[in-house]
Amino acid sequence: MRTAQAGDVSLSTTAPSTGRFTRPPRWWRSATGTATWASLVVVVVVWVAGPGVRQLGAPGGLLDAIGRLTGLVSADLLLVQVLLMARIPWVERSYGQDELARRHRLVGFTSFTLLVAHIVLITLGYAAADGIDVVAEAWSLVTTYAGMLLATAGSALLVMVAVTSTRAARRRLRYESWHLLHLYAYLGVGLALPHQIWTGTDFSGSPAAIAYWWTAYAVTAASVLVWRLGLPILRNLRHRLVVERVVREGPGVVSVHLRGRDLDRLPAAAGQFFVWRFLHGTGWTRGNPFSLSAAPDGRSLRITAKDLGTGSGRLTALPRGTRVLFEGPYGRLTGDVRRGHKVTMIASGIGITPLRALLEEMPYAPGDAVLLHRVGAASEFLFHRELDELAAHRGVRIVHLPGRRIPHRDSWLPGSWAALSDRDALRRMVPDIAEHDVYVCGPDGWTDAVVASARQADVPDEQIHTERFAW
Repeated sequence: MRTAQAGDVSLSTTAPSTGRFTRPPRWWRSATGTATWASLVVVVVVWVAGPGVRQLGAPGGLLDAIGRLTGLVSADLLLVQVLLMARIPWVERSYGQDELARRHRLVGFTSFTLLVAHIVLITLGYAAADGIDVVAEAWSLVTTYAGMLLATAGSALLVMVAVTSTRAARRRLRYESWHLLHLYAYLGVGLALPHQIWTGTDFSGSPAAIAYWWTAYAVTAASVLVWRLGLPILRNLRHRLVVERVVREGPGVVSVHLRGRDLDRLPAAAGQFFVWRFLHGTGWTRGNPFSLSAAPDGRSLRITAKDLGTGSGRLTALPRGTRVLFEGPYGRLTGDVRRGHKVTMIASGIGITPLRALLEEMPYAPGDAVLLHRVGAASEFLFHRELDELAAHRGVRIVHLPGRRIPHRDSWLPGSWAALSDRDALRRMVPDIAEHDVYVCGPDGWTDAVVASARQADVPDEQIHTERFAW
């Protein structure tokens, strides 16, 4: 096997599949969706069989009954929301982190809306039954019912999480700050449990209800403890990653080379990302997601990041030997989702990092791989020598796309391509694009424009692969 060195990363004329990441069976995805809907059906059945329905004729009975139902469904969806981001391997591999994040937000906001409806309807129903005003009833519920003070505190935390999860709030928050605030959702879920146990008749009104809810809470807690805490702890103890060196790649961009023990046993593949914590200086407790920028070789790992915030900005000052904590690998933007023999990688700026690793690891024939690299200025192109080696020794065709985006048009192309539509430009650069698997990595709006033009160029949806650090 002929090899060449570029930036101290070995590039091969052929790249065998690592076998570290395998495409999950399609039924995994179907089973996950079926389980979610089944849980909601169980909740409704438990509610119908419970005492609340039999009180519909009482004063405020309808409001009370619907309030109980919205509360039960909200609690169930809250657990589903936690499970979606519990890093359960078969769920994460079936959906990918970007789709899981979208579903997590959808389920979360639905659960929050139902929680608000539960609070309002229960208060109105109890007020009608007791014949007092709503404010007095709300005060009575909070101060006299068992577990309600804890539930109120938990609801306040969930309100904070919901508000900071809106798009407007996320645009104003650093990733690190948002992530820290988001962790309070776990505390909110925990504080709601005593209220359900002590005052929730639909929670404890029958053996079936007790069995279902305790099982649901136990499975959720176990998933978080095993996949979010236990597995990362075990992997960190086994691999003991440290910083080997930091290399400046370009303006504001550095690569961090990492070494550790038994890295051949780490189930990582090109295209995946980890959440990293570097134990040096302030802010080390906040994790940051960075993709691998080189295919894992069993001996070392490499990530590359641009100085876009506090977390990525700290990388330039990391001394050799700094201990590194990590979670992952995550993501399904790997060679195993590929459907055909030909591939086109389309990257914007620092989005080149996972795609460059994929080009190194993937098997393909000379001429069957194309890289379209979009940057704002020619000085922003990264990995010159490594990409030249890939072009020379593996036959990758590289198209550089520098310059400002086309003005007054929602396009992913630079102004030099303004004479053509996005679809026609893509077909001009890759005439047989419909036969290619298309991997895309870049900012959200830019990625949406690329995906739209690929679809217009007749690339089937199953051959378009994207993954974003959605948050």
